[in-house]
Amino acid sequence: MQRNFLIIAGIFLVMEIYIYQAIRTLTDNFWIRLGYIILYLGVYSLLIYEVLNFQRSDKGSHSPQLISVLFLVFILPKIFVVLFLLIDDIFRTGGYLVGLTKSTENFFPERRKFLSLVGLGLGGVLSALFIDGITFGKYRHTVRRVRVKFANLPKSFKGYKIIQISDVHSGSFSDPSKLQHAIDLINEQNPDLVLFTGDMVNNVADEFKPFIPLFSKVKAKDGKFAVLGNHDYGDYVKWNSKDEQNKNLDTLINYQRQAGFDMLRNENRIIEKNGENIYILGVENWGLKPFPQYGDIDKALENVPQNATKILMSHDPTHFDYVVKKHPKDIHLTLSGHTHGMQFGLDLKNIKWSPVQYKYPKWADLYESEGKMLYVNRGFGVLGYPGRVGVLPEITLFELS
Repeated sequence: MQRNFLIIAGIFLVMEIYIYQAIRTLTDNFWIRLGYIILYLGVYSLLIYEVLNFQRSDKGSHSPQLISVLFLVFILPKIFVVLFLLIDDIFRTGGYLVGLTKSTENFFPERRKFLSLVGLGLGGVLSALFIDGITFGKYRHTVRRVRVKFANLPKSFKGYKIIQISDVHSGSFSDPSKLQHAIDLINEQNPDLVLFTGDMVNNVADEFKPFIPLFSKVKAKDGKFAVLGNHDYGDYVKWNSKDEQNKNLDTLINYQRQAGFDMLRNENRIIEKNGENIYILGVENWGLKPFPQYGDIDKALENVPQNATKILMSHDPTHFDYVVKKHPKDIHLTLSGHTHGMQFGLDLKNIKWSPVQYKYPKWADLYESEGKMLYVNRGFGVLGYPGRVGVLPEITLFELS
């Protein structure tokens, strides 16, 4: 552990010395240089303190958020700056070694001010994007409209509107009122049904308690249903006993019930219109290990006719590829979340990229495989990094046809 810390510290020290050369190239002002040194001494001191605090933390610690902010705003952009400047240094140092560069003023051959300015400017832009994501990005909720075709949809359900939200992570927000605009967006769609696909909290049930009045305002003609996500079980904090953890889960389910959500734990509900039915299935979390595998489709399908229109809520999209699409009782549409789109990426009409796709190939939007469909919601809230860059928080509106 100590050896790893020394290696990491050494890497960051070399990086800081390297970038400081670019600062020296741009300015001779003593106070600017000193201010830079003091700023980053403070950043690294706070980062070390928060990492140590996280290792000792109990339930509901905010250390992960602050650690991610410090890293993404102050450290990660500098790594990109180093990569940019390194390319220039390779060529200049090579020239110096063969006698093409005469300057021996510094250990590094003289860096052109333009390239130093561009490199540091790129780092500054990246920092600004992460700051914007924290301040504004996580509140830029958008409605994505998706039309889903079912071969056997009862006539009474044509044009039926379903809202999906996922991954609220209420513990990442301090002021419920700042999410009022998102609740208003949901209600403006006049949905027939609202489905929540897991992760209402980060760790503990009490994170959601201040948000009960807010989510009670969500309206749907035929009800609101929910399933559990991996964070809802409280597996990421230390408990005094298993009973204490189970009590926390019961409390969370009760809080969601107070907000109007019917929790489906490997169960189904019938939605009836004019004597015709569709079935809403909800399973507990099922993901690739180490994520829990509590989901049981067979239990959720009890007493559901083979040819009925079925919509499944399952938090983790890997459940679709590993279990759902191969299940003999055809489930037409699965709704998932979990990935958040990593809260970072390019999410344009014709260009979609996020680092999360290398772990979850199905990470956002609608997918079809073996005649069955999966929709992955980008998430309503945030986790870890308390912001969003490029991948906006999502409210999905499905229209059945």
